[in-house]
Amino acid sequence: MIFKERTESLELKLLRSLDVRADLIETDKQRFHNLAKGYEGEVMFDSLTETLKCDDLFLDLNGNKFQIDTLMITQDLLYLFEVKNFEGDFYYENGIFRSLASKKEIKNPLLQLERCQSLLRQLFQSLGVRVTIEGFVIFINPRFHLYQSPLNKPIIYPNQLPDFMKKLNRKSSTLTGRHKGLAEQLVSMHRIESPYEKYTRYTIDKVKKGFICGVCGSFHVSFCGRHLQCEVCGHLEGLDAAVLRMVEEIRLLYPNEKITTNLVYEWCEVIDSKKTIRRVLKQNLNCTGKTKGLIFE
Repeated sequence: MIFKERTESLELKLLRSLDVRADLIETDKQRFHNLAKGYEGEVMFDSLTETLKCDDLFLDLNGNKFQIDTLMITQDLLYLFEVKNFEGDFYYENGIFRSLASKKEIKNPLLQLERCQSLLRQLFQSLGVRVTIEGFVIFINPRFHLYQSPLNKPIIYPNQLPDFMKKLNRKSSTLTGRHKGLAEQLVSMHRIESPYEKYTRYTIDKVKKGFICGVCGSFHVSFCGRHLQCEVCGHLEGLDAAVLRMVEEIRLLYPNEKITTNLVYEWCEVIDSKKTIRRVLKQNLNCTGKTKGLIFE
């Protein structure tokens, strides 16, 4: 039973849009890559789980923020999974994980799991909940290999996943209202951390304007009557839907910007009529102000 559907984080959505419209600096490109790979791995793991799970819970315990990839509640145990979508060859040496190719150290997922378990235990203690937590690091990508893998560590490798999931599913588990209440309480404590302060350099005057194809992401879109057509993949989209999609992108990237006819007109570029933009906005959004200064919500 799924208590919180997994969706892309606000930061991932923000970076995905900026990656198309701006030249991301190297650290932001890496952040985007890491978030996208992480989300992909979590979705892959979701497809394997059939028990109760809570999607990415970002919790705050006395100022100590921590993220839970996947949480499974069973009758007697709470399973905490730290999901990693690493790809390639790595090795483990003296408590450190390194890339075999670059020899660079990567964040130790065992320490991440240990920290998360500790904070989660403290959270349950503060709630007066007694529960046993068992944690595992899940390496989900079939193209991952770890040399000198540590013994007696809570790690599940890709080739072990099928048997591990079968083992979980064989365990008898009857959930009660108490279990459901715990899941609901955890989801209600979910906090969304705003990513906007990290990306203030990508101001609205510096990003590339224009319609982006909703299928292939190309800027090569032409205006044909009441439709827009992608010159790359041929995708056809209604004018109104396309304009409203651009409005949502502006809101995603610049939530403090007021949505006006001029702003949307400048953002879309392809449409040469402000009157057309105003019609779409007036028919689909609420507006305040006078005719020449309408603000749409």
